[in-house]
This record gives sequence, structure tokens and C-alpha cells, in this order.
Amino acid sequence: MGISSNHALQAVRRLYRAEKAGHTGTLDPLATGLLPLCFGEATKFSGELLDADKQYLATVQLGITTDTADAEGRVLETRAVGVSSDDISAVLAEFVGEIDQVPPMYSALKRDGKPLYEYARAGIEIERKARRVVIHELHRIDPTDALAKGSFMFEVRCSKGTYVRTLAADIGERLGCGAHLTALRRMAIGNLSLDKAHTLGDIEVLDGEARDELLLAPDFLLAGIGEVRLDAVAAAQLKHGQILVWPGQPGLRVRAYGPEGRFIGLCQHTEDNRLRPLRLVAES
Repeated sequence: MGISSNHALQAVRRLYRAEKAGHTGTLDPLATGLLPLCFGEATKFSGELLDADKQYLATVQLGITTDTADAEGRVLETRAVGVSSDDISAVLAEFVGEIDQVPPMYSALKRDGKPLYEYARAGIEIERKARRVVIHELHRIDPTDALAKGSFMFEVRCSKGTYVRTLAADIGERLGCGAHLTALRRMAIGNLSLDKAHTLGDIEVLDGEARDELLLAPDFLLAGIGEVRLDAVAAAQLKHGQILVWPGQPGLRVRAYGPEGRFIGLCQHTEDNRLRPLRLVAES
């Protein structure tokens, strides 16, 4: 907390003197944790993390609902809390799998070109359709005395588009006492995890060479995708954007590498046994 996602991006961008830069999903003002940043050619593949599963550690306060579903909002209602640890565990289990979730008004989703949070700040409620999301894992990880204070913590691994604030509020309603989120920490996105991340302070104190050593190669963002190894002729053709005759499973996306193991870009197999380039990296 205390620094916006864009502020973090711009600060690190200046350190790397990067012309192209982007992050892979804004953290809410309340949230802390992992914010993957992409520079140069890696920005071409940043969308892979936008679509990836995410993992969060959340702290929930029972008995109080707010208009933002988190501690940043205005209190709407206070109710008595009379739930046990078993009650919470049973309700969490009900949310695992595919669920329908109504996006919150305080979100960056747009209606008629304007973010929903602008309508919310003006006191206007917009009807939102429920969206299908997937909760892969959801379990409690409480300190022993947390529930005595009316709060609990959970860890969740979920699909893109999941609002953990809304999940916390919905859990509270299912428990019959209401709830809101008081802390949120993003632990992982796809194959990137917080334990391998670096703080802005870490990066600022390094010299240029040491700073560059922290960067991951662009194809790290595609680690969950298969690969093809091309000979010198095919690699040269692909680098020029040509479609290759190359059998494979139609629709399957693959990482393409040259004979020396150099990453060329992301491709896709077509119905007619060809390999079509989707996004290629520029030669350095």
C-alpha cells in the first residue's frame, strides 16, 4: 500500500531507461504483493499473465459490510457475528469451483466508456451481469485467535476476472453476518511468485549490470506453452513473418526457437499443417 501500480511501473521504467513498459494487472489501493513489470519485447507477451490464474492472501472482517467491499469504503451495515470455525470452512468449500460473481461498482470495468467507479462516486448504481469465474483453491490460514476478533484469513487461487473483495463479501452474506476485506496480498500470477520478486528499494540500490541480471527473458511469460525447434532456414523465414509448413495440433500455440536456442516468438498451428507467427521478438 502507499504506492500505485503505475507509480511503481514508471519508477522502475526510469531505472531501466525502457522505451516500452507495462504491468500485468493493477493492484487495488488496499492491496500489496506481486506486480510483474514488462519492458521492451516482453510487453508483447504481457497479456499472457492477464489471462493467468492468480493467488491471493486475504484478511476478512466479519459483521461489517461496506460499499466497496473493502476497508476503503463507507460502512453500510453492522451485524452480530455468531459463526464458528467449522461454519467458515463449510462456506468456503461451497465457493470452490465455477461460480457466478457480480463485479463491484467500485471497479475499473467500463460502461459507455466510463469506469464503474465514476458512476459509484456519483451515487449511481449500474446494473451488472454476473460473470463466471473459477475458484481453484480456497482455504483458511488463520492465526488461532483471529476468529475471536471477528476476522479470518484465507488463501485463494482463482481465474482471471475474479474480484477477491466480492468473494469476501459474498462469503460474509452466506455466513449471515456480512463481511468486508481488510487486507489483500497477491502471492502469485501464473508461474511468477512473490518469493522470487524484488522490491523497488532492492532495484534502486543496484548498479546497471546487477539490475539487468534481475530481468527474466520474454519467453519466461510463455513457460506453460509447448515449443518447436526450427532449423536455420525455417527460423529465418519465420523471423520475416512467413508462414511455415509445419505439422502440429490445429489451434495449439507454441514457442518457436532457432537452432541456437534463441527465442523467436509465439506461433500457432493452423488447420492446414502450417505454423503461423503471432508475435515475434525483434532482433537485438
